[in-house]
Amino acid sequence: MRILILGSGAREHAIALALAREAAGHDLLVAPGNAGIAAVARTVPVDPSDAPAVASLALDEAVDLVVVGPEAPLIAGVADAVRERGIPVFGPDRAAARLEGSKAFAKRIMADAGVPTGAATDVLTAADLDAALDAGGAPYVVKADGLAAGKGVLVTEDRDAARAHALSWLERGPVLVERFLGGREVSLFFVSDGERAVALSPAQDYKRIGDGDTGGNTGGMGAFSPLPWLDDAFGGEAAFVDHVRTAIAEPVLLRLAAEGCPFLGLLYCGLVVEGRDVRVIEFNARFGDPETQVVLPRLTTPLSELLVAAATGTLDTVRAPEVSTDGAVGVVLASEGYPGDPVLGRPIEGIDDAEALDGVHVVHAATERAGGELLAAGGRVLTGAFDLDVH
Repeated sequence: MRILILGSGAREHAIALALAREAAGHDLLVAPGNAGIAAVARTVPVDPSDAPAVASLALDEAVDLVVVGPEAPLIAGVADAVRERGIPVFGPDRAAARLEGSKAFAKRIMADAGVPTGAATDVLTAADLDAALDAGGAPYVVKADGLAAGKGVLVTEDRDAARAHALSWLERGPVLVERFLGGREVSLFFVSDGERAVALSPAQDYKRIGDGDTGGNTGGMGAFSPLPWLDDAFGGEAAFVDHVRTAIAEPVLLRLAAEGCPFLGLLYCGLVVEGRDVRVIEFNARFGDPETQVVLPRLTTPLSELLVAAATGTLDTVRAPEVSTDGAVGVVLASEGYPGDPVLGRPIEGIDDAEALDGVHVVHAATERAGGELLAAGGRVLTGAFDLDVH
């Protein structure tokens, strides 16, 4: 197949690597891609959020499938524009992508579907904010309602810090003040064709910048999969996945379909688990980063089968995904200053030496080539992924 992947980060590199290792020998295009992606796919300098440009590219290149990597193109309606040209898309349309684009919308869908989540208050003014913070108490959880590149959430015991964070986002739109949910966080991906939900392996990621899970919130500093502790809590991964599918994923998909916006793509369930209690922290409408970097390498059946079946409403016709018994750990290399103002342009060395080690591969997030050198071009630069025996 000829497959067009939209995006330029580690998530898109991981998707490209998974597709490139398939025996089918796909023709891969990535817009715009990065220096690492260019080694396994043809990169095209097209803005992935420019819906007309992406639709024209997909048509001109006669692609069989478009895979939308980041959230911004989904919110911008890129999937809608491509589908209008008759090309299958793995990624929800603009209406369904509101599940990620608006946390208030996601909370309403969960309430209507009877899905367990934390109580939340919509805040539009400073007075509303003060009342919500006082009513909820510490620890305070404040979230920007819209897209925030992984930087819109703050969990803190400090009321002044919570208030300042919320006020900074209120200048741009609504804010949610949520009840804190204690427990372990789990990311679980479901491939959906609008009716059915097929799960990949759970992962756990770490969002704080510092060692020991300290410091500011980021888009994610590392992840691992599978999660052995689920054996104690649920009697195994399969039982946990079945519970999330029936209690969370399927009710949400049914609710979206009933509202006229069926969800075709990747439903990312961000969960918190305490004992056998599972609640939703957030939904995303695409593969997560850095979890994708440890989930897809464990997949032993073709990823392309799932992507095409989801995009064409035929998930019931493909085999269930199978995964390796080995585990994977990913660690993110970030530029100094991230998640604030990262240092850019630093030369990157040693990738070949790292990948010469057994079970190690390096996924590029923000890299570029200039003057023959590989340079850091953003905050999160690389993910080093390691295979490991979990037995």
